[in-house]
Amino acid sequence: MSGETKRRNHGRGHSYLLDGEKVPGVTTLINNGFPKTALINWAARTVAGHAVDHWDELAERPVSERLRTLEKAHTAVRDAAGVRGTRVHRLAEPLSLGEEVEVPEELAGHVEACVKFLDDWDVRPVIVERPVFSRRHRYGGSPDLVARLRDGKTWLLDWKTNNKGPYGDMAFQLAAYRYAEIWLDNDGNEIPMPEIDEVGVVWLRADGYDLYPFHADRDVFRQFLYIAQVAQANDACRDYKGDALIPEVSS
Repeated sequence: MSGETKRRNHGRGHSYLLDGEKVPGVTTLINNGFPKTALINWAARTVAGHAVDHWDELAERPVSERLRTLEKAHTAVRDAAGVRGTRVHRLAEPLSLGEEVEVPEELAGHVEACVKFLDDWDVRPVIVERPVFSRRHRYGGSPDLVARLRDGKTWLLDWKTNNKGPYGDMAFQLAAYRYAEIWLDNDGNEIPMPEIDEVGVVWLRADGYDLYPFHADRDVFRQFLYIAQVAQANDACRDYKGDALIPEVSS
């Protein structure tokens, strides 16, 4: 194959190159191809709650400013949670490798939960925060951890730090990672994906952790591929609309 294969980081985001060609990431495909009713309902509740909690404050502002404030209420909460999750992920990576980290006070509980999980399950890392790719299906992704646990099995794992814990649709993401064909080591060398026995999510909280196993076999992977097709159609359909026609005028 010609061209470079890598994950490119830019700001808080990233993208994937496969053989020199940009390919979509797993989470982007799922976000664009799978309806998230729970997320829509959460956004509505968050905006309504912000309006009630800040009623008097909002009443003192011009109407248009009230509208802009409420429009951004759910994104502010989401972004704050996202920043916390990113910070915990950055600490979990060196912790998984047995390295010492400097722990911010506000994340101490999450870090203690991570360390307890690593100790309880005798985690022996195989892949830590490295990109994976599928040439057959043209996508990339970044699983958090592949490791052998105390049960003797090789697990593919994702860290979650949200308030409600993992949802069932995480199975699609885990299946996509599981059935990628290659991963890249620190030098950019392509290595075949190891055989994965189990997949799961480690829910890290300030008061502890839970390890949730997920069902993510070939059937679930096929469902992910359907989702990817919907995402691609969702992106392509903007080009399906032609320009408005102007009737020809007879001379």
